Amino acid sequence: MSSPLPASTALLVIDLQPDFMPGGALACHEGDAIVPGIAALLASRRYATVVATQDWHPAAHASFASSHAGHAPFDTITLHGQPQVLWPDHCVQGTPGAALSAGVDWTPADLILRKGTRPEVDSYSAFRENHGPDGTRPTTGLAGWLRERGIEEVHVCGLARDYCVLWSAQDAAAAGFRVRFLWHLTQPVTPSGDAPTRAALDAAGIVIEYA
Repeated sequence: MSSPLPASTALLVIDLQPDFMPGGALACHEGDAIVPGIAALLASRRYATVVATQDWHPAAHASFASSHAGHAPFDTITLHGQPQVLWPDHCVQGTPGAALSAGVDWTPADLILRKGTRPEVDSYSAFRENHGPDGTRPTTGLAGWLRERGIEEVHVCGLARDYCVLWSAQDAAAAGFRVRFLWHLTQPVTPSGDAPTRAALDAAGIVIEYA
């Protein structure tokens, strides 16, 4: 077993849910491939603090293509003055696809943070919602929760690499945390997102760990 990490380091597991895996409503590229690795990481108890996020949308969410007549999944519209990708209906509250992956023992998780619960606002990041009607990105409170536990560094993994994991990493860095991006424990919506994701992480000064 690997040595425990400092108590000031936390693990963030982003949206490891069936709807983001093959056969799910919004399947990421080989999204299920990272489940064994993340399960082993949690089982190792290397992290004293573990946070899991859970996409948890109400039905008819504003990010769903089905909520916008004449639009199809993966169209981009302007929502609250910002670009918004329209997604297939996914991670609807209480549905099997919204559950945390059954392939992981979540016992070590100290916090399960549900996001995307506001009908009119999408929420990729664990730290801040997307832009809302007032033009701001409200915080989820996670940064304060981590600071009160003495966390200085976060390691991020999960789904999807090019959206929710990326945004979570960027917002963690902007909030003043050191960030390590566990690339090998993430998967993208599509591999075409990988080059822009790497560029964005480099621009934010975020360390990428490939294995």
